[in-house]
Amino acid sequence: MDLDASTLWWLAVGGLVAVELATGTFYLLMLAMGAAAGALAAHAGLGSVAQLAAASVVGGGAVVLWHLTRRLRPTSAPADRNRDVNIDIGQRVHVPGWDSAGTARVPYRGAAWAVRYAGEGQPAPGEHVIVALDGNELRVAPAARP
Repeated sequence: MDLDASTLWWLAVGGLVAVELATGTFYLLMLAMGAAAGALAAHAGLGSVAQLAAASVVGGGAVVLWHLTRRLRPTSAPADRNRDVNIDIGQRVHVPGWDSAGTARVPYRGAAWAVRYAGEGQPAPGEHVIVALDGNELRVAPAARP
């Protein structure tokens, strides 16, 4: 059984896609695109050097473009400080007083919550903003004065 070049390229495409599905590595799809370009070059009757060049340019270019796209995209804050993940981030609470360890109990959303000071300097009573959550403990910083 003699396999032509396009069949080998299509087998490479299938193998790369299968490995990508098993591992979740999106870059392998970019390389599969390059292998598909090699297969199309083989169907067009181009030589093996042209097939490899097409696969390299398309696959490598797709990998570079995807990498640059991901690098330029802004990174999101960690989940414990990300308002898109946790609706409590940015909400205000009133802290009537602090203990010596920089903790307090405050009413928030119908329950008493443990609060830990996450600002700079010494904690003072008053309005604070939730900046993070650590389990069932709110991390707060002083609210900006309007």
